[in-house]
Amino acid sequence: MIEIKDLTKTYGSFHALHKMNMTVAKGTVFGFVGPNGAGKSTTMAILATLLAPTSGSVKVNGLEVTEHPKEIRKLIGYMPDFFGVYDQLKTTEYLHFYGASYGIPRARRDKLIPQLLELVNLTDKADFYVDTLSRGMKQRLCLARSLVHDPELLILDEPASGLDPRARIEMREILKELKTMGKTIIISSHILPELAEMVDEIGVIERGQMIAQGKVQDIQNRMRVKRILHIRLLDRVDEAASFLRDRPHTSSLLEDESGLHVHFTGQDEDQAELLQAMIASGYGIISFNEAQTNLEDVFLEITKGGDSE
Repeated sequence: MIEIKDLTKTYGSFHALHKMNMTVAKGTVFGFVGPNGAGKSTTMAILATLLAPTSGSVKVNGLEVTEHPKEIRKLIGYMPDFFGVYDQLKTTEYLHFYGASYGIPRARRDKLIPQLLELVNLTDKADFYVDTLSRGMKQRLCLARSLVHDPELLILDEPASGLDPRARIEMREILKELKTMGKTIIISSHILPELAEMVDEIGVIERGQMIAQGKVQDIQNRMRVKRILHIRLLDRVDEAASFLRDRPHTSSLLEDESGLHVHFTGQDEDQAELLQAMIASGYGIISFNEAQTNLEDVFLEITKGGDSE
């Protein structure tokens, strides 16, 4: 669905994007993550034909964005991180305005708009003025706006930005529903744990370059070279801590009320050998398990050493 090759965007001597590469297959929900200023919004604006690249190739459904902007705009629904609403319009009037802008006949809009309001949980706000809606409701209304022409690709730049926890949950559930409808979706977000529940793949961008892309589980597995073992014992905790510090593959150790947390750089066989050694030394082990990495762990590990802008 999306093919980006050597995408570069410069402002004078500053490279917002530098030879960035990215591919997103049709029907994929793609999480686009990176520090502030890394180039996420710039990439999305170029995909939405709102910004011209300095060099490189950007294709949506086989069409080059610089050569076929009108055709591409029919394929995409774009929700920017900051957007305007027409406050003096009612919710239905707002959607009618955008539907008419896409050339959708009135009779079709009359059927479509109630369906969109139901999708984004705004049916009971159909006759409310836009300026009376909460921020979360406005976010959902703008999502409905981006869906009015039934696009194949949704580009959502920080769709949960500034929302309270309840509004974020509502937005997450709507995005899950869109996923079941087969939409290709690109989502940028800093709320990484919630993003992990929705996406099929992630791409990590830093300083204008894609530094990691793939399925969430695959990237998590690649980051497992540094594991954290959580060990709970019946007694002799301090003695066990000294024992572990002297073992190979242990780089640091933390003790708290829940047990011992050991940074471990070995493989599965080394982990099994460590457990056997502890049992052979008579330690009463209640549990011995590897802590699961999450998307935040992966992000921090991949971008370690980079500066957020």
